[in-house]
Amino acid sequence: MRALVVYETMFGNTGRVAAAVADGMSDGADVTLMDVVDAPTEIPAGIDMVVVGGPTHVFSMSRVSTRRNAARRGAAFTDVPGGIREWLEALPAATTHVSFAAFDTRVDFPLLPGAASRAASKRAESLGFDVSEPASFLVEGYEGPLVEGQLELARQWGHGLTEHLAG
Repeated sequence: MRALVVYETMFGNTGRVAAAVADGMSDGADVTLMDVVDAPTEIPAGIDMVVVGGPTHVFSMSRVSTRRNAARRGAAFTDVPGGIREWLEALPAATTHVSFAAFDTRVDFPLLPGAASRAASKRAESLGFDVSEPASFLVEGYEGPLVEGQLELARQWGHGLTEHLAG
């Protein structure tokens, strides 16, 4: 089984979660972990599952304006030309059976509507992917850090994805 994990990160939290997800998947899949700026424009042949992760900005996937705002707040990437939103919008429709799962990082605050993972899942479904239930991992404020225990939850979620796919 082969998996591609694509992530967008501004403060490093989503990147750490993506690495933990990939680690959890690695016991059941050959996993390629890649920043969205390096992601391929098409899903490579032989990929069985695509996992996409990004920060939740204004209750959805980031936009140019929200990435600029994050850069003003000290984000590491000051000129991200595109995030997971643009990457998913540019992907062609799936021509073979490929599973899809999305995760996001979001502020640990109750009752916030919307999440990047849900928006990404809707886009993937419209492209013909077989979409799994998305996941959210929590940060302690706009810049983070991750809430304690979230990386272990991400590893477990990744492991569960490969178990489900092998299923």
